[in-house]
Amino acid sequence: MIPTLEWTQEGVRLLDQRLLPARTEYLLCRDVPEVAAGIRDMVVRGAPAIGVTAAMGVALGVKQSRAADLPAMQRELDAICSTLQATRPTAVNLAWALDRMRACFQSAGREPFDRGRIAARLEQEALAVYAEDIAINQAIGRHGAVLMPEQGRVLTHCNAGALATAGYGTALGVIRAAVAQGKKLEIFADETRPYLQGARLTVWELLQDGIPARLITDSMAGHFLHHGGIRAVVVGADRIAANGDVANKIGTYSVAVLARENQVPFYVAAPVSTLDLSLASGEQIPIEERSPEEVTHFQGAPVAPAGVPAANPAFDVTPSRYVTAIITEHGVARAPFEPALKALAGKSRSAGRAVRFRDC
Repeated sequence: MIPTLEWTQEGVRLLDQRLLPARTEYLLCRDVPEVAAGIRDMVVRGAPAIGVTAAMGVALGVKQSRAADLPAMQRELDAICSTLQATRPTAVNLAWALDRMRACFQSAGREPFDRGRIAARLEQEALAVYAEDIAINQAIGRHGAVLMPEQGRVLTHCNAGALATAGYGTALGVIRAAVAQGKKLEIFADETRPYLQGARLTVWELLQDGIPARLITDSMAGHFLHHGGIRAVVVGADRIAANGDVANKIGTYSVAVLARENQVPFYVAAPVSTLDLSLASGEQIPIEERSPEEVTHFQGAPVAPAGVPAANPAFDVTPSRYVTAIITEHGVARAPFEPALKALAGKSRSAGRAVRFRDC
């Protein structure tokens, strides 16, 4: 499986997903502004991958620090985190990763000031975030595989695979694990306009793994959910509120409604770090608005009349009533979601990983 991102002594090396599937090239981000640009410009995308990249960006920035004392380094750390936090507002994994790196810095700062020692601690923490993400995705896959049909078609939207994580994937991790267990699945992938993550990335990943895949336009989802023998839908998430409302790539809400109309189970696969239990519902989730040119142009070529206004919300929120289950590394949550998600978050806290809580 091709690496999505890597820590190197020269900087953070990112697979440039803007170029897939035509070219496989890496971009080396040598400082924090370059890491921030890599996240903002979607060189790297997907909530878990963004979180891991941000952790590595913090480690890189502190490694390059020339602060003479802890207060000066603290000011630098605050500036680094602010720069990275401003890149993508919807995916909570970004804030989660920055909070974890801040906590590591605070712990390292309790000992006598040593710039090299602190930098080394943060590098170790970023590498731990990376390794844990892969293990978490594999656990999500194991829990979710049992929910997949023994054979038949499964629909997914956007890309929640290895490319959206440190490796293996969330929604595609469920599919990978099910196929590894011998289940005979054919995956239908929405193209996912306007950025075409399904067409460019999901189908590419599945073909790399030899998993049967069929690409459809977003507007075909209802047809195939009604007539096409789709047995399940599985998607990822960028933020999940306390009540189980799910923010994911724009178009997910439509798929969920269509799945409910056609009695097809709708599953969400995401790590516990994607839970934001400080938000009572999805109404409070900030939705990123991206450039209108992503809608009116494709690869620089216009696909709409010049000057026409375009809206481009990058995400939508699926109300929890349309969600059959939420698959995490600690197990599967079903309605009522608030106590179920809180219990899963408690397991994560017991394991030493922070979750954002509304009432703690």
